[in-house]
Amino acid sequence: MTANSLTVFGRHYSNGEPIRIEIRGDRIHSVDPAWPTGRADDWPTIAPALFDLQINGHSGIWFSDDSLTADSVLKALLPFFEYGVTRLYPTLITNSFDGLAAGFAAIRAACDQAPWANRMICGCHLEGPYISADDGPRGAHPKQHVRRADWNEFQQLQQISGQRIRLVTVAPEVENGLDFIRQAVSTGIVVALGHTAATPEQIRAGVDAGATLSTHLGNGAPAMIHRHRNVIFAQLADSRLSASLIVDGHHLPADLVRTFIQVKTPSKTILTCDAAGWAGCAPGLYENKLGRSELLPSGKLVVAGQRELLAGSAQGTDTCVANVMNFAGVSLKQAVDMASRNPAKLLGHEMGRLRRGSVADLMLFRPKKESPRLNIEATIAAGELKFGELFRP
Repeated sequence: MTANSLTVFGRHYSNGEPIRIEIRGDRIHSVDPAWPTGRADDWPTIAPALFDLQINGHSGIWFSDDSLTADSVLKALLPFFEYGVTRLYPTLITNSFDGLAAGFAAIRAACDQAPWANRMICGCHLEGPYISADDGPRGAHPKQHVRRADWNEFQQLQQISGQRIRLVTVAPEVENGLDFIRQAVSTGIVVALGHTAATPEQIRAGVDAGATLSTHLGNGAPAMIHRHRNVIFAQLADSRLSASLIVDGHHLPADLVRTFIQVKTPSKTILTCDAAGWAGCAPGLYENKLGRSELLPSGKLVVAGQRELLAGSAQGTDTCVANVMNFAGVSLKQAVDMASRNPAKLLGHEMGRLRRGSVADLMLFRPKKESPRLNIEATIAAGELKFGELFRP
């Protein structure tokens, strides 16, 4: 094994067949049957690595922190290889212009500093500040920084980021919201609807303007909604919208996940762990400018002082893949594709495939029924082993 050559053995994630993958440089050179002499039941499964479009931070580091540095960005990225993630979108939530500018500048500096980070960060997600100011749909976003959609402000942030902002979450009902959506889409940016209290008509107008995704459907919504005319049904019913779901076991109940996927279909569903900055931390109390949070031993992250109101997610993307199989009864291939192929396709990136010529972004894992994790054994990014050890038959 050299830095430019790897041989990987595993069972194909679509059919369980044993295969041998030869990697040259950052590409898959060949995929062939492995023809083991005995049974291959103990071989790990091999699949395209994961792509998460909504990561807020990790290990106590928030990408929305005004004091974010390039080094802290790199520290927050590294744990995601353990989850099978090789590409992601750092997500900055509603903040002042200076706070957003500081975050995007630090991310740009991290990409300039480390080539592996520049590849892992294939775009950024701006979630807000052009969202609903109402309690409920606003979620944990600071109300004092919610504001009207401002294309000129966004262009400044885009320049500071080095043109890395490729996904923006907007509430279509905000002032100038529809014009902003049209302008963003015209420049190749993907627009998602989220943290919104919009009417069905406003949702439809946002999609007509070019929005193609619902950000964490079922969350960032009013606590009380009309039984027929509401922001969730309007997005669920529009076939032009894909839907991202947080299937961490806490944000959505299993029956709702199953319903969403049955309506949207697996091909238009995207999984995200929406990891908060407290992901990867030990259970306990934590505090930042968003307030005091408590990470419970169960992995549930809540607003401190109670047990129901969520303060984000503390799970990895692989947990969402494992959960969605148990919650919705989808196949392993469908579950992996929801967190790999689907986000890449929506956002205009190369899709990972187990075939000659494809990008060598792979994960080896051992899925177990009812397990809360995929049990990642190795992660390969651009042909380089970034986590774990390769299986040798």
